[in-house]
Amino acid sequence: MSSRSSTSKREGMPSRTKWLLTALIGLLVFNAAVLVALQTARQSSQVAISGQGITTGVADVGGPFSLLTADGKAVTDQSFRGKWMAVYFGYTFCPDACPTALGNMSVALEKLGKDADKIQPLFITVDPERDTRQVMAAYLESFDRRIIGLVGTPAQTSAVAKAYRVYFKLHKEQGDNYLVDHSAYFYIMGPDGKFVDVVEGATPGDQIADKLRRLIDEHST
Repeated sequence: MSSRSSTSKREGMPSRTKWLLTALIGLLVFNAAVLVALQTARQSSQVAISGQGITTGVADVGGPFSLLTADGKAVTDQSFRGKWMAVYFGYTFCPDACPTALGNMSVALEKLGKDADKIQPLFITVDPERDTRQVMAAYLESFDRRIIGLVGTPAQTSAVAKAYRVYFKLHKEQGDNYLVDHSAYFYIMGPDGKFVDVVEGATPGDQIADKLRRLIDEHST
């Protein structure tokens, strides 16, 4: 194809499509940077696996939060101590990344069998204005019932996102049907609430199950 014809096609591309492509490229670059930062944090937590067991230092990912479940129950990070947390940040109007991630986690929970009882998946909205408790409850009906949806005020949302090093940006210039750029990872927190690892939301469910089972086994040795 000639360079002229390629240029013509780009010039004829609808502005919304060009914006979406630009946003997608920008988000992919940012996600790559976030992944590097999280892997660095994971290494700095000094998770050492040996015949003597697992020891975990303190990584600068995660922290206290206070939010509401879809049924109105107030919870904090302390509410889930003793379980592994798989924390995902997204929003119910998300066209692809969020339903893919939650679908993969639903498959993983089924694959884990009884080990799934040791894990608490959390879906924290980064779009609290549209994601009311009622909207969150209806949305999660499409996924495994063990996934808990959490909502908060804009201030609470910003605070928990900052604690977990989560990037998100609302594009309200698009009107009411706006999109939100956001990180697309499950943050894996140990039973003590400390950061252990990160898993991309696009990872197939069976692979997520294998990784979580391996972490559980390593922690119990």
